[in-house]
Amino acid sequence: MEVFLSELAKVKLKELTHHLLEDWSYKVKMDFLAKLDAKIKQISTHLESCPKSVEFGGIYKCVVTRQTTFFYRINFKQKEIEIITLFDTRQDPNKLKKQLK
Repeated sequence: MEVFLSELAKVKLKELTHHLLEDWSYKVKMDFLAKLDAKIKQISTHLESCPKSVEFGGIYKCVVTRQTTFFYRINFKQKEIEIITLFDTRQDPNKLKKQLK
């Protein structure tokens, strides 16, 4: 199944990778991107391998690292998975509610 990032997810990924490069290192950034890629491949073949969000109906939660989770939805008719947003788990959870509405 095809996986794509929403516009919000693209922005969040760009911000996150910029932060990793500026505050940590190129290696940390690339390690994160490898983990993210592995998780994307996982959900593309095992659609429901991540738990459904209890709070947000029809949305799945995929933990990439201890600090970063992405949320996605499956469109079976169009045979695609949309990654809605990436979320820093250290943030206020109310920010997530706004992103997933």
